Amino acid sequence: MPSYFLGLDSSTQSLSSILIDLDSGQIQDDRSIQFDRDLPDYKTTNGVYRHPNGDVVHSSPLLWAEALDRLFQQLKKDKLPLGEILAISGSGQQHGSVYMTGNAEKQFREMDLNGSLADNVARVLSRPTSPVWMDNSTSSECAEIREALGGKNAAVAATGSDLFERFTGPQIRKFATEEPGAYRQTGHIALVSSFLSSLVAGQISPIDFGDGAGMNLMDINRLTWHPLALEATAPDLRSKLPALAGSHTHLGVVNPYLVLKYGLNPAAKAVIWSGDNPCSLIGTGLVKPGMTAISLGTSDTLFGAMSECKTDPRGEGHVFGSPAGGYMSLICFKNGSLAREMVKDDYGLDWMAFSKAIRETPVGNDGKLMLPWFDPEIVPRTKAGVHRKKLDKDDIPGNCRAVVEAQMMSMRLHSDWMGDTPTRIYATGGASANQEILQIMANVHNAPVYRQETANGAALGAALRAAHAWTKDTFGDADWEHIVAPFTQPDLESVFTPDPQAVDVYESLVKIYATFESDNLNGG
Repeated sequence: MPSYFLGLDSSTQSLSSILIDLDSGQIQDDRSIQFDRDLPDYKTTNGVYRHPNGDVVHSSPLLWAEALDRLFQQLKKDKLPLGEILAISGSGQQHGSVYMTGNAEKQFREMDLNGSLADNVARVLSRPTSPVWMDNSTSSECAEIREALGGKNAAVAATGSDLFERFTGPQIRKFATEEPGAYRQTGHIALVSSFLSSLVAGQISPIDFGDGAGMNLMDINRLTWHPLALEATAPDLRSKLPALAGSHTHLGVVNPYLVLKYGLNPAAKAVIWSGDNPCSLIGTGLVKPGMTAISLGTSDTLFGAMSECKTDPRGEGHVFGSPAGGYMSLICFKNGSLAREMVKDDYGLDWMAFSKAIRETPVGNDGKLMLPWFDPEIVPRTKAGVHRKKLDKDDIPGNCRAVVEAQMMSMRLHSDWMGDTPTRIYATGGASANQEILQIMANVHNAPVYRQETANGAALGAALRAAHAWTKDTFGDADWEHIVAPFTQPDLESVFTPDPQAVDVYESLVKIYATFESDNLNGG
């Protein structure tokens, strides 16, 4: 008999779903609603509204709610076994925030079946749009909260991260300062994850420890709201925030609105949602400390599981709660595929020619280095600017290798605070199809690299979280490794092992790169 679990992921540009059967270890359905394409009335570009100055970037809670309606309509139309689903959980883009009146709880419990989810949500919004992770407009608020907490090191020790413009705390402070009337009318502040969790559960949802850590408001050690951070952010903030809770928390059965409208199982458990990064950790199978993944996307992200809380003294990395217990570390490099594509396009190459250029150059690139900061970088924090050492701009193969070697050496340098040397690395994202990039990754990190072909990893992680929570609640115990294993096996035929001679080259080169980077950051 199948055991169905549904995972949802509301990302910047889409809402995805994955239906898994835990008994067979198979994905039964995988689909997405693309915001720009499928919901054009909202007039978003890449899922967001961008202010002309580029710093203010918002999206619409009504868009996310309507996408959820549209998705369930499709699932019902395609006759998926909605009536047999045992539990639902989800994932939301981290740091985005939703602002609602004090009537939201009553509205979610008593939804009007004649109206859409968006219609129901529209009645309780105290702010029409939501700042999302791309928003970069809160530098002054970051500085104010950082100072109140005692400086960067104190902020990192308290909340797990330095103050970043995209984090929720500074965004709340900006709203409270610039729109005090609307802030006073706000009775509930949610994250994207807890907002959508509230719709699925029919009640105001708690915020889980994984997503709560991305707010600069949670005490990273005690897993409670941090009183000084709340006080430094906005007046009466505690009364507007929900409780914090573990990622296995059941919220009861799903919203009757979804049962009556779409035929969802009335006994299906609604499991608390989390952020996309914690859910991706599970969707990649990283449930034990020492396991590391590198996602090669628009931004490159290095993340892994930790048994204890370790924070980055440089304030560049982040620590979140892990859905599997303990903590997860994460570092995001803005110039990921963006930088690789800039080099490729500058020389009029396609990806095959880009890879060929790398193959034509020696390991270590004869000492030719690049700092590929095509856009302002966040790790390390610096303004835009591409810098070269011993490398001519017209050296096409040298520049192709240099951008990849720089990215891998930067990841190694800026992840040393995590403490644990990775024993294996799982590579995900679009660029993980490039063998040359993965071989450089293996050599620089001196660890085997496995290509992880999991699609929609955050949605899969949400489905696996639902399965784990239901299993734990039903049988009193649940083994994470047993649950994730059938869905997260890497491609064992695509392992890239480090070459000892190349490892020796990078052991020396990474020191030279570190000096090159430091000199440029300090004006050298």
